[in-house]
Amino acid sequence: MIYLDCNATTPVEQAVSELCIDFLSKEYGNAGSRTHEFGARAKSAVIQARAHVAELLGVDADGVLFTSGATESNNLAILGLAAGLQKSGQRGHLITSAQEHKAVLEPFQHLQSEGFEVTYLKPGQDGIVPAEDLRVALRPDTILVSLMHVNNETGVIQPLAEYAKVLAEHRAYLHVDAAQSYGKLVDELRHPRVDLISASGHKIYGPKGIGILAVRERDYVPPPLEPLMYGGGQEKGLRPGTLPVHLIVGVGEASRLALRDHAKRAKACQAFRQRAMEALVTAGGVVNGDERHCLPSTLNIAFPGADSEALILALKDLVAVSNGSACTSSSYTFSHVLTAMGLPRERVKGALRLSWCHMTPEVDWDGVQARLKVLLNK
Repeated sequence: MIYLDCNATTPVEQAVSELCIDFLSKEYGNAGSRTHEFGARAKSAVIQARAHVAELLGVDADGVLFTSGATESNNLAILGLAAGLQKSGQRGHLITSAQEHKAVLEPFQHLQSEGFEVTYLKPGQDGIVPAEDLRVALRPDTILVSLMHVNNETGVIQPLAEYAKVLAEHRAYLHVDAAQSYGKLVDELRHPRVDLISASGHKIYGPKGIGILAVRERDYVPPPLEPLMYGGGQEKGLRPGTLPVHLIVGVGEASRLALRDHAKRAKACQAFRQRAMEALVTAGGVVNGDERHCLPSTLNIAFPGADSEALILALKDLVAVSNGSACTSSSYTFSHVLTAMGLPRERVKGALRLSWCHMTPEVDWDGVQARLKVLLNK
């Protein structure tokens, strides 16, 4: 069985794994310990990892905060910024989209329950939230815009540079959930108008349990974030707790490798995508989302009239695939992403998400195609 669920989590690069193990078994010092060499070496390793992340994103190393994952980073960016702005007397309008990950949607729903006004932009059937819709929704009192860079279910790339252009003369902060694009689409995330960036280590061939919130200063002033937890003062007082050095060096090394190898990885993924498309479209599949603006490592494909759970079961000894986000799989409902795109119910019901990487072995596509044709009576 070949693993095709890399949007949920990726395999770990060997060099990353070895480094993590080294900092678990040998260099196990606390980066906050100031009185001995174990602590000094741990602190030095954290500084180096922070520099690798900063170089990949084009931000100052002081603006790189380590969290437990993109979910926490999203919460800190959204709830922390809302609290910080409210503390300074600003309680304005918020904008996000209906196809965001639950780690963005639920913090916005919480703010809505607290009295904030939220506008939810809708994607078109191509999976793209148009920049013009953002322009129309923007108000003088808008204080935060949070839009994902790449959708986790469809792989569709959103027009981040166009969003930044719309916001060029506006004071609203721009937060980008880059869980699926970090280390893959490098130049876009370096745009100076992007104020806050969330990412996870386990989406770029690093360890689980480590995330990034990158904060870009505007006129030498960082966004006014308030912490969600207290105690210890680590990470500029925004994320207290003992730093997990082994995870931090892991995401740092994964970031370094991503900067070095992202173009080569994308080329391998694109070739894989072409073979997958040929097999699955021939078997009756219909691609969801704009193929021209999609990560080369993701394919969302529907078999109208079929049931995605039945498809997954039929293919389980050949490929491991999903029908949506791993974060909502415990209580399966129809994809809120595909539903927000306005796709017909029978197409949403029969949708599969395939996601792979440069380390994915070749799939027996003839076998997959034959299995699907039997199931679909073709």
